[in-house]
Amino acid sequence: MKTDEFITRYREARASAILRTSAAEAAGPAMEAAIRAGFTIVEFTLTTPGALDLIAAFARREGIVVGAGTVLSPDEALKAVEAGAKFLVAPVVDEAVIEEARRLDVAVMPGAFTATEMLAAHRAGAPLVKLFPAPGTGPTYVKSILAAMPFLRIVPTNGVHENNAAAYLKAGALAVGFTTALFDANDLAAGAFDRTEEKARKLLQAAGASTNT
Repeated sequence: MKTDEFITRYREARASAILRTSAAEAAGPAMEAAIRAGFTIVEFTLTTPGALDLIAAFARREGIVVGAGTVLSPDEALKAVEAGAKFLVAPVVDEAVIEEARRLDVAVMPGAFTATEMLAAHRAGAPLVKLFPAPGTGPTYVKSILAAMPFLRIVPTNGVHENNAAAYLKAGALAVGFTTALFDANDLAAGAFDRTEEKARKLLQAAGASTNT
C-alpha cells in the first residue's frame, strides 16, 4: 500500500485501534472484537508478545490495514514490513526509522510533542506525525500547531477517548488512535471481549466513523 493510499484510507476511517498488551493470549481476540465493531485500521505495538505473528495473521484479512507500533530501529521496521505491516509508528522522531520506512515504501508516523519535533519529522520525510504524549490542552494544542503549520498531518493517540475524539478531529487531526480507551487491561485479563467490542462501537461513533452492526 502506497503512502498516499494509506493516508486517504486513514482519513476516511477517522480512527484506528492500537493494541499494547503483555497478555499474549488476549491480543488476537481483543483485536478481533475491535474489527467486528468496525475498525479497519489496526496496530500492534512491537512490545506485545508475538506482535510480528499477529501482524502476519491480521494482514491476511481482507479489508484490514495492519501496522506496527513502537518501532525503534530500522531492523524492527524491516521485520514488521516483512511480516505484513502497511504502516509503521514510532514514539519518537528517529531519522533512521523514517529513512528505512521510505526505503520500504510504507507510511511512517513518528511520535512528536513540540512544534519543533513535528517540523523535524516532516522535514525528515514523515508523511504523518503522532502526537505523543498528549498535552492537557489536547484539541486546542492541535489547532494551534496546525494554525502555524497547516501542512502537517497530526494523529493524536495517547489520551484519546470517547469524550474528546470528535474535538480532536474538529481541531484538524487527520484521524485519531484509540489505545487504553478501547483495550482496557481488566477486560483483556478477564477475557471480556464483548466489552471490548461494545467500547469499540462507542468509540467509532464518537469519532463519527461507521460501525458494523
